[in-house]
Amino acid sequence: MATVSQWVQGARLRTLPMAIAPVVVGSAAAADLDGFHLGRAVLALLVSLALQIGVNYSNDYSDGVRGTDDVRVGPLRLTGSGAARPGQVKAAAFACYGAAMVLGLILVVWAQTWWLIAVGALAVLAAWYYTGGKKPYGYLGLGEVFVFIFFGLVAVLGTTYTQALEISGLAWVGAIGCGLISTALLMANNVRDIPTDREAGKRTLAVRLGDTGARWSYPVMIGVAALLPLIFIGQHPLLLAVAVATLAAGFDPSRTMIRAKERHELIPVLKATGMLGLMYALLFAVATLL
Repeated sequence: MATVSQWVQGARLRTLPMAIAPVVVGSAAAADLDGFHLGRAVLALLVSLALQIGVNYSNDYSDGVRGTDDVRVGPLRLTGSGAARPGQVKAAAFACYGAAMVLGLILVVWAQTWWLIAVGALAVLAAWYYTGGKKPYGYLGLGEVFVFIFFGLVAVLGTTYTQALEISGLAWVGAIGCGLISTALLMANNVRDIPTDREAGKRTLAVRLGDTGARWSYPVMIGVAALLPLIFIGQHPLLLAVAVATLAAGFDPSRTMIRAKERHELIPVLKATGMLGLMYALLFAVATLL
């Protein structure tokens, strides 16, 4: 039976900044529209965290039962390592999805944004079918697309809309930036796993692009995310600091992505990208509010 420590490892805490960042950015955009609402922001954060942990557990389960994680470089996987029974990991994933749906429904009722129920349902389905089901889209090279959509556009714009009941151009810029950094994190993870994924028949975008192309996509995504907020520098001059800090913080992980010869050398890039995403969100919020 898995220990509490192993369950925490299985939750992949390094990915949680990617769940926090879009709520911070979306709330800042709502404040820019004079619509910030603390209670709804907290609910949006809880929904985002529950979905992120749920997708981590469901990926652990699905990849484990398929044998994709039998030989891997990286942190512990509950199913693949045998630390927990597959059914237990699946139940943990579904418990997280259930919590996300209940909290999301409360948020929708509070904000009176009923159409977001459909968006929430799509988010849960996207989380499960990333590696679950008979034809998981994560095995077809579409994982990065859905991460960009749901952990970028949907998370940020949904957070803004449930508070301000409208969406601004600034919110769109923040949503694209968060989506690109989240996608870069997934790309770093998938570049690390190219050999084992290719052997297991998992055709991620990294596998399809090839090692060199996948590695170079990382600094491109970080660079675009850093520079995009400059569109609104006339209204918020401090967004220049967001661009400079993001480019500076993204330099070392980008260099590692391009130069690393051993797959295990890419593991620190995951943590660095998660912290980069959180820094980006906090600086974006400060630059927007001051």
